[in-house]
Amino acid sequence: MLKSLEIENIAVIEKVSIEFGEGFNVLTGETGAGKSIIIDSLNAVLGLRTSRDLVRTGAKKALVIAVFSEVSDEVINYLDDIDIDLGSDDLILQRRIEAEGKSSCRINSKPVTAAVMKGLGELLVNVHGQHDSQKLLDEDRHYLYIDEIMDRPDLISEYRAAYSHLVEIMRQLKALNVSEEEKQKELSRLEYEIDEIEKADIKPGEKDELLKQKKLLNSLESIYEALSFAKMNISGDDESSGALSLINGAYAKVSALNSEELADINKILAQAAESVNTAEEAIREKLYNLDMSPEKLNEVEERLSVYYDFSNRYGKSDAEILEYLEQAKKQLKDIKFADKRKRELEEEFESAKELTYNLALKLSDERKKSAREFEKRVESELSFLDMPSAKFEVNFTSGAITKRGIDEIRFLISVNAGESLKPLANVASGGELSRIMLAFRAVLGEKESVPTLIFDEIDSGVSGRAAQKVGLKLKQVSKNAQVICVTHLAQIAAMAKTHFLIHKQVTDGRTYTNVQPLSADGRKYELARIMGGMNISELMLKNAQEMLKEFSDDNL
Repeated sequence: MLKSLEIENIAVIEKVSIEFGEGFNVLTGETGAGKSIIIDSLNAVLGLRTSRDLVRTGAKKALVIAVFSEVSDEVINYLDDIDIDLGSDDLILQRRIEAEGKSSCRINSKPVTAAVMKGLGELLVNVHGQHDSQKLLDEDRHYLYIDEIMDRPDLISEYRAAYSHLVEIMRQLKALNVSEEEKQKELSRLEYEIDEIEKADIKPGEKDELLKQKKLLNSLESIYEALSFAKMNISGDDESSGALSLINGAYAKVSALNSEELADINKILAQAAESVNTAEEAIREKLYNLDMSPEKLNEVEERLSVYYDFSNRYGKSDAEILEYLEQAKKQLKDIKFADKRKRELEEEFESAKELTYNLALKLSDERKKSAREFEKRVESELSFLDMPSAKFEVNFTSGAITKRGIDEIRFLISVNAGESLKPLANVASGGELSRIMLAFRAVLGEKESVPTLIFDEIDSGVSGRAAQKVGLKLKQVSKNAQVICVTHLAQIAAMAKTHFLIHKQVTDGRTYTNVQPLSADGRKYELARIMGGMNISELMLKNAQEMLKEFSDDNL
């Protein structure tokens, strides 16, 4: 359940901490006091989309922290899947909203995405409000309520898998259904491309090797000049002696003295003459073998031009070109054998269609069984909620196969005796819609695994005896789950176990909203205020006291 909620710098709330209790909690306050801000803050920390406009004027950031206790095994499994350790018994969710627009989420101090937070939030809290009532008017969503009460996820999954397979076969058939002219054009294109690539005789790694050869060939002139210059300086020419001749002369001059004192120098000169002679021979051999033929460079460039041409059409590398060739061959084969493949797919389609249709019928039968029970239980709940003459029906019509089956489902209702059944949008008022939605939640609540239910002004358009019945129903629901209700009705507020007052004040030109847990006396005055406004009389206080006594846990 939701143990506490801390809010900082959200709209007119500077800092608020709310400690919720088990069972039935209510929040009341004057219009504009900030009740909706509490719900907005809770939605934010549950991972729903938020806006920097929520940040209090002048603040750099806003912060919402929600603490949950006694979490379910489903929540623990979700945390395990995202590698978060629950640690203590409490689960802490945190949402930070920067004034610049950035937002961050944390679960037990670990950063997560808003989507991950939203997934966890759906296991912790269900928020129901006037928007939920409006969803009842959307007939495209009515099947979802029946599927929820039916509780056959296995059958729904099986049908969706069959339908997806059917759609995939249809997609493949559509791809094969091209005109004969288009088919011949595609055949000609593929045959030309395959022939062109095969004649080019593309080889893996060839392009890289050609680029290396081109680089070498382009540098041959510089290599030739350098080697020629070295050879001339070593061997000499007609005008000057080379290094080899000079070193040999020096060696001959020194060795002719046959002096022991010059033995070391003589040895060094001999080694130098030998090294220079070796270098001269190596240079001469390299120059002899150096291929300066311009035809070789042209040959390499012509081969590379094939790759450059193909790169614009088939792939940047030889590997990509060869992959394109294989794909083209496969496409050519597929087109040539398209008629055969089409016949195979058509047979497969008929089989898949029959399977999908049979599953759709089975799904429809299960929905109709659940719908009959749903009708009876909703009517029972509506009768309790002061709509005793209401008649409710789940209307089925068969349509084409879609992702949700063959059923077109819509809810019909008659709220007064003697009136015919009509669509909800044509009959129900705002207050009636609120009670119908509450009746739905009461029926579906038995399958509800979420431990905390939030009702945001679900009593809109309801008053008097009907309001009392709504309160009793919320009280009943709170026996199996924590209920937090934002209300403007004393009849509902009086039934709560824990009551919070939301009020605002202006200090130094700034508006501040606070949330205050009410004592027994505080609840009496608040109920009197709700019933009578600002002028609270002794009679109103007495009525409030009687109401609290009547609706206490001991008397319900």
